[in-house]
Amino acid sequence: MPDMTVVELSRLQFALTALYHFLFVPLTLGLSFLVAIMESVYVMTGRDIWRRMTLFWGTLFGINFAMGVATGIVMEFQFGMNWSYYSHYVGDIFGAPLAIEGLMAFFLEATFIGLFFFGWDKLSKVQHLVVTWLVALGSNFSALWILIANGWMQYPVGATFNPDTMRMEISDFAAVLFNPVAQAKFVHTVSAGYVCGAMFVMAISAWYLLRGRHVHFAKRSMAVAASFGLAASLSVVVLGDESGYVAGENQKMKLAVIEAMWETEPAPAGFTPFALPDQARQRNDYAVHIPWVMGLIGTRSLDTQMPGIKELVQRAEGRIRNGQIAFAALQDLRADRSDEAARQTFQAHWGDMGYGLLLKRYRQDIGNATDAEIAKAAMDTVPRVAPLFWLFRAMAGLGFYFIVFFALAFWYATTHTLDRRRWFLRLAFFSLALPWVAIEAGWIIAEYGRQPWIIDGVLPTFFAASGLKLYEVVLSLIGFVVIYSTLAVIDVYLLRKVILKGPTELAGGHQPHQSGVPLAGKAV
Repeated sequence: MPDMTVVELSRLQFALTALYHFLFVPLTLGLSFLVAIMESVYVMTGRDIWRRMTLFWGTLFGINFAMGVATGIVMEFQFGMNWSYYSHYVGDIFGAPLAIEGLMAFFLEATFIGLFFFGWDKLSKVQHLVVTWLVALGSNFSALWILIANGWMQYPVGATFNPDTMRMEISDFAAVLFNPVAQAKFVHTVSAGYVCGAMFVMAISAWYLLRGRHVHFAKRSMAVAASFGLAASLSVVVLGDESGYVAGENQKMKLAVIEAMWETEPAPAGFTPFALPDQARQRNDYAVHIPWVMGLIGTRSLDTQMPGIKELVQRAEGRIRNGQIAFAALQDLRADRSDEAARQTFQAHWGDMGYGLLLKRYRQDIGNATDAEIAKAAMDTVPRVAPLFWLFRAMAGLGFYFIVFFALAFWYATTHTLDRRRWFLRLAFFSLALPWVAIEAGWIIAEYGRQPWIIDGVLPTFFAASGLKLYEVVLSLIGFVVIYSTLAVIDVYLLRKVILKGPTELAGGHQPHQSGVPLAGKAV
């Protein structure tokens, strides 16, 4: 088993690089569709302002796309560097969606993005519009395959462990592809990306309006972003509810921890909007409880019980004992592959072998684990409660804020009063970072809430790490921090440069004189 310090530093390194990479992914998803919508209006109307909007926001999309590619490719090298046993154990399954993503989605997106920037004078309007939509679709296909891979880590279906090869192998690719967790994560994640893109356009356009610059351009951009953002924010909440329901079906511990629900309650369970969780004592020191609500949301019924953390820990103890049986049978099979009794025993218990492996943290001969060690391993299945509890409420609260924000934006855009609502323009500008806060919180909830598993119920995180030396992980961590910090500075510099230049200078043309006079009565 690797040194736990190495494991924790490897986790930190992957978390930092993934969080940084995920700054670019949602904006890419959102801007790609907004740019495609703007160019569609340009093709239908022939008005040059929509072409300039497409060029301007498309340039910002291109900068963000390049940074996303650079950080994403580097991040994937960590699977072989820091998590080599994970790559060996599930490479046949996890590698397939990643390979398809590269061939089907990333190449599609990367190929057509070149045509988007350099094909304006070489393609007809309709041909260029098709290219732009293909870039947008490529971005979403890329997210689909990544989330299929991640969804399998959350809910490993369509695969079995082969005791002869000591690896997980695909038994049903359709089950992997249509994994309910992956599908729920995909629609929820891309909708969050659309909110991010819409807020980005709203904030930059509000900044222009507050300074009386590019007024016609900014108002039209905000009108598109307001309607797109309203639809996306409504989708995020609805699809987030579906994602939570799926988690309640397949990741009961994660849901119980998010709700700080220590005890199993009679159905339907109550909802706790505020609490002070005390993990050491396994209780909430203070809590505000609303009866029935969580049961209705989490189970969509009045009579389905939601298990609490303590009950789930007890269940884990039973699965750990079954895992001991599976591991012992596996050792017998490795000694004699013709031992049919051992094979049958293994097949009956292999689904719990991952729980047995949790004991490796406390002793190598897990078959001789004491009751105290089994109890410790069972408690390890409980992630940190307080961070997940509050992060979920921050994410959900921001989700409802976005609905109200974009509803107001949509109303002001349709009544042509956006530039008169300076308080709202300031609110839009200062809300720029909020979608990223919500998105990063959601990523932490999904990934940290799965601990101690790198593959839920199958492979403990500490068991999946490479056997690296401490100095090797420290050096690579420092290298990633330096490289990614440099890329962050470059990204901010390029985005700021383009935004300060504005759409007129970027397009190489001259914009008619614009004042701060409201455009009431003019068609958007």
